[in-house]
Amino acid sequence: MRLSFCFFWAFFVLFFVSCGSPNRSTPTVVATEARIPLPDFDADSAFYFIYRQVSFGYRVPGSQAHAECAKWLAETMSKFVDTVIVQPFTARVWNGETRHGKNIISSFYPEKQRRILLGAHWDTRPVADHDPDPANWHRPVLGANDGGSGVGVLMEIARQLSIKRPNVGIDIVFFDLEDYGTPEFVDPALQRNAYTWALGAQHWAQNPHIRNYRASHGILLCMVGAANPRFGREGFSMRYAPDIVEKIWRTARGFGFAHTFLNERSGYIINDHLFVNRYAGIPMAIITDFCPRRTPTGFFRQWHTIHDNLDIINRNSLLMVGQVVLAHIYQE
Repeated sequence: MRLSFCFFWAFFVLFFVSCGSPNRSTPTVVATEARIPLPDFDADSAFYFIYRQVSFGYRVPGSQAHAECAKWLAETMSKFVDTVIVQPFTARVWNGETRHGKNIISSFYPEKQRRILLGAHWDTRPVADHDPDPANWHRPVLGANDGGSGVGVLMEIARQLSIKRPNVGIDIVFFDLEDYGTPEFVDPALQRNAYTWALGAQHWAQNPHIRNYRASHGILLCMVGAANPRFGREGFSMRYAPDIVEKIWRTARGFGFAHTFLNERSGYIINDHLFVNRYAGIPMAIITDFCPRRTPTGFFRQWHTIHDNLDIINRNSLLMVGQVVLAHIYQE
């Protein structure tokens, strides 16, 4: 079947490489690389992990749903990895108040020196400040895609790594308090203040879970679950980790995903990877759905609205990202 579709996929990739391409369903055929025996990333399992997060409700720091989800994340990851560390911290948010957060760090082979860092944020935004209806601006975001999708993919990757162990140490960090940045309706200029965002990553990057922690590089996943994603080469990733970006995007091309992993810059995005790069000095690239020409914000249409729910999660998008990251790990 793969051979019979060869010429079709070649045309498909060339024609739909632009982020402004018409919406099409993501292909379900995955071209595995014969040289590397890879486990099969299970998109249904990743979807289930997203569903479980969403089932707790709004994972806003300080809420009961947040506490219950943290407990479930740590317990579930402990079934797959060698060690789980929950790192509590306190941070001052944009309005001067303090919030308590938890970074959840899961590790394979904690004794190995060569390590790869994988990350995603697990909290959800307390305000839907980009909702088209101003009446919803003070409502929280369910965060199926923005938060839930990256965590769900990494949980399924951890499950696969527990079955077929990698040759390198792996640390998976679920960062907290990423999405507590200044609301748009307060002051758009303040919202661009990078330091009100990614508070858990700022804390971890300056206070890692292990003294003198080092990793060869890192990959951050954020907003990877919506249909027809467009993963451009993000600005800070290209500044701090261009070689890692090239490796990931080359792997994606090998799977026939060049129509989704675009060979073009997509602008600069404030997210956890920025502070891992700046403070921890670990070159970290982000895979995130961002295309300035597609929507007014550049992000998926339901970004920071009350409509970021399970209905927008696409299993084929999860499959592409999960298979690419798994392949990258085993290639290393």
